[in-house]
Amino acid sequence: MNKRPVFFLSLLIVTAFATSTFAQTQNSVAKITSKDGKTAATPSKAVRSEDIESDIAEALSIIEASHVTGKKLNYNDVFKSTIDGMLHTLDPHSNYFDSKEFEQFRTEQSSRYFGIGATIGDLSDADGKVLATYIRATFENAPANRAGLRYGDKIIEVNGTNVIGKPFPDVRNMLRGPRGTPVKLVIERHGTGKRENVEIIRDAVPQPSIPEAYMIRPGVGYISMTGGFNQTTYAEFADAMRRLKASGMKELVLDLKGNGGGLVNQAYKVANTFLSSGQTVFTQVGRLDGVTEAYQAENPNPETLPLVVLVNRNSASASEILAGALQDHDRALIVGENTFGKGLVQNPFILDYGSMLLLTIAKYQTPSGRLIQRDYSDGNLYDYYTNGGVGNENTSKPKGPESKTDAGRAVYSGGGINPDVFIKADMITNDQARLQAKLANPIFAFALDLAYGKVPGFENYKVDKPIRFGYDIRSTDYPISDVLFAALKEYANAKYKIPAVQFEKERKFVERALRSELVTAAYGSTTSFQVFNEYDTQLSKAIELLPQAKQLASEGAKARMKMNASRVKGEMN
Repeated sequence: MNKRPVFFLSLLIVTAFATSTFAQTQNSVAKITSKDGKTAATPSKAVRSEDIESDIAEALSIIEASHVTGKKLNYNDVFKSTIDGMLHTLDPHSNYFDSKEFEQFRTEQSSRYFGIGATIGDLSDADGKVLATYIRATFENAPANRAGLRYGDKIIEVNGTNVIGKPFPDVRNMLRGPRGTPVKLVIERHGTGKRENVEIIRDAVPQPSIPEAYMIRPGVGYISMTGGFNQTTYAEFADAMRRLKASGMKELVLDLKGNGGGLVNQAYKVANTFLSSGQTVFTQVGRLDGVTEAYQAENPNPETLPLVVLVNRNSASASEILAGALQDHDRALIVGENTFGKGLVQNPFILDYGSMLLLTIAKYQTPSGRLIQRDYSDGNLYDYYTNGGVGNENTSKPKGPESKTDAGRAVYSGGGINPDVFIKADMITNDQARLQAKLANPIFAFALDLAYGKVPGFENYKVDKPIRFGYDIRSTDYPISDVLFAALKEYANAKYKIPAVQFEKERKFVERALRSELVTAAYGSTTSFQVFNEYDTQLSKAIELLPQAKQLASEGAKARMKMNASRVKGEMN
């Protein structure tokens, strides 16, 4: 077993405790007095690792013996918080993963988890009491789909334990487990009321980083790259590009909203699709002054279609590297909100006992020399992660040095990627959020009956077939007419005592939510995102801006041709 990472971690712990000890005792030397009352000088003494280890052991013994909860001391939590506290004095993104967290980290990086492969959700009554957990959708080729589970199946038991009334997170945890292990369910079919015993063998369930890619308008492709950059991201992206081009795609909207980053090599490969050989994608600045490594595109025939990239304040790290590269080379129009501002490089150091240290080793720069990372010098993690507090819109430009894109546009360092066109996300008030949460249960209950033909006069909405995956919805699929909306209001008033006026007040939300439920039942949960996209103001504006993106890419190409011509001329001279 490799001992070097453990030694490295031990050294960090020793250094941190030594620094802390020095800082706390430095100002108290003058207060140390001898027996005769005179100030006694304390000779300096080198701190040895043995002393630190002894102090830690003694402190733990005292805590265990004397603290009010000492007998219940969780050593894993104590050590983890100690190491995390040390790392966060260095930067916000260095972290320690215990064995369980490390296993979850590896699972997420592989774009999968182990379970049955189903989306589940609660249904509550008018008083908010959970009635049961239901299957909302299954995933293509997942165990639950192969076992025949359907939208609306009520989960009665899991491995002999009655789960009626339990919240869905508890039920979800019971459904997940090691690959190859069985889980026995008792489910009740909503259509017939009959109960069935179903045994499912848990397996790997894909978690694609691109949940949806489809033709959102004639000639306009849309790729939702919102699931992070994992091991399969570029392969998913290349496949989506092939399918969309075969469907007539001439322009593209790439959605990075909420993409928190991940594997940088995957972001590089996506950027490489649109950049020419020799163009810098990003530069990594190492821990030693002057040590930098530039990563350049290697694509003699890049894609030339107009491109808009959507970002928001939750687009971070690898997402910002991709957006920054495309912006600096004027290859894409960046639309949305300021990104998060994480430009630090973490490297994993595998430790003993299955744990891992994720340590910052470098910083990223965009092709124009911008630093993406925003300031974290005050050490306030709350302000750092909320960017000044919840509700701060962060519409100002970064305050760092100015750089220039290929075409001469001004861009700035020190605060993530500032969009070329700022578009604020749709927001709702707290009162609206509470009302929408109140309406969610009657909408789901009505959708269940509607999907199984139990609402008189609306039998044509019945979903009586397995999920059809990979379907692109049309406006004629499950439209919410005035008559259907009126039936929902009547149902909600009878079952949940909710006045019709409250549904009228949130009609846009209600129509979207009900149609999304029906599309989920028929085509799966990922396809239901297409319903929400129809109401996305930022996305609608991005589509309108595609001509501007085309013009920008043309200007960038002309600027590069001019620079190349000047370089060639200089070499000839």
